[in-house]
Amino acid sequence: MAFQPIVDTRTGTPFAYEALVRGPDGAGAQEILSQVTDANLYAFDQACRVKAIETAMAAGLLDSDALLSINFLPNAVYSPLACIQLTLRTARAVGLPTDRLIFEFTENEAMGSPEHVSAIIDTYRQIGFKVAIDDFGAGHSGLGRFARFAPDEVKLDIELVRGIEQDSRRQAILRAVVAMCAELDTLVIAEGVETAEEAAALRNLGVRYHQGYWYARPALAQLPPIRAEARLN
Repeated sequence: MAFQPIVDTRTGTPFAYEALVRGPDGAGAQEILSQVTDANLYAFDQACRVKAIETAMAAGLLDSDALLSINFLPNAVYSPLACIQLTLRTARAVGLPTDRLIFEFTENEAMGSPEHVSAIIDTYRQIGFKVAIDDFGAGHSGLGRFARFAPDEVKLDIELVRGIEQDSRRQAILRAVVAMCAELDTLVIAEGVETAEEAAALRNLGVRYHQGYWYARPALAQLPPIRAEARLN
């Protein structure tokens, strides 16, 4: 697992660290995910959760107030309560409180049963986890999925973020998304922030939480520090 901070731009500190799957030889996420099949989907999803928790804790997660954000595959969860037991045992074994966990699922994953995803989200919330929609603004269902699942957080798709300081149409869209999420008490995170100009424009639009190379690149088995230049801007 590699980790990348999600930065609270008001304080310049990590709000959370996202766990990103990597191969033992440094292979990227796409190469690893391309090997996932229906036959190994469940085992892969479970292994990623365990590895993310154990590695983040070993790297010093509890030395800060940051949360741990883990991507999960809804189609790998045959029973929300049964499939979460290994995650809970792992968290207890290493001393990670359940309210320090966020589970992300992507809009880009086709889902056979929205009712099943709703059941997963309800179960996770009852346990104390937060739930986020990743790549918001791309993928299958857009606002319909957002309305149905009522996530705690949305992570803006990178295509909405890229070059935002120069694009009045994207600015108008983000301004509306920020206002909508504020009314619904949903936290907004901008992914893929790569420049000081993008970061400044996003803050001006009311997006407080940022993630991307401008702040820190993912680090294997480490919780990388936020770049000094990013803290100052």
